[in-house]
Amino acid sequence: MVTDTKHGVDCDVNAIGAVIAGGHGSRIGGQKATVELAGRPLISYPLAAIEAAGLQPLVVAKLDSELPSLSCPVIRESHDPRHPLCGILAALEHAQGRAVVAVGCDMPLVPSGLLSWFAARPEPLVAPSLDGRILPFPTRYHPSLRPDLERALVEERSMSHALASLSPRPLAGAELLCFGDPERLFFNVNTRADLLRAEALLA
Repeated sequence: MVTDTKHGVDCDVNAIGAVIAGGHGSRIGGQKATVELAGRPLISYPLAAIEAAGLQPLVVAKLDSELPSLSCPVIRESHDPRHPLCGILAALEHAQGRAVVAVGCDMPLVPSGLLSWFAARPEPLVAPSLDGRILPFPTRYHPSLRPDLERALVEERSMSHALASLSPRPLAGAELLCFGDPERLFFNVNTRADLLRAEALLA
């Protein structure tokens, strides 16, 4: 265990920090993971946050996903179906009984302290909630959730519906604001305009 001194939580250093990198990146004009943000591949930002949180990094990508050179393990999953749950399930299988904190590869501003907090939670499923909506990332999964997640994938449920059906422990309200502005914490880079906005926020 390591302690996040800012938020006073003990982080489970055995937890896996999984970056899910299975998106097409069609709106940004290329593979998201390799798009450069301030001179670095986009995927390097959430990976750096995972490592700073003391978690064991992992990348889950589709067979056709382009990735930069990485020093952490990479799992390649099949082309179809293209659903975030595929990446979550692949990470849980790799984790071999450990918890998984999942982050999108397009989240360059997620802080390490937030990931430490997720890793320290005892509940099976923990997810941020903003304006009454359960957000898909970052999220913490206990391995006991695998059968329910597999069922949700077979039933082709949306990510938000699948998570809501499992009654996650929400991170919301004042507790969420302790980590900063949610619009910044969960900022996603989907377009070239988002890249420019992210660069301004990093600066």
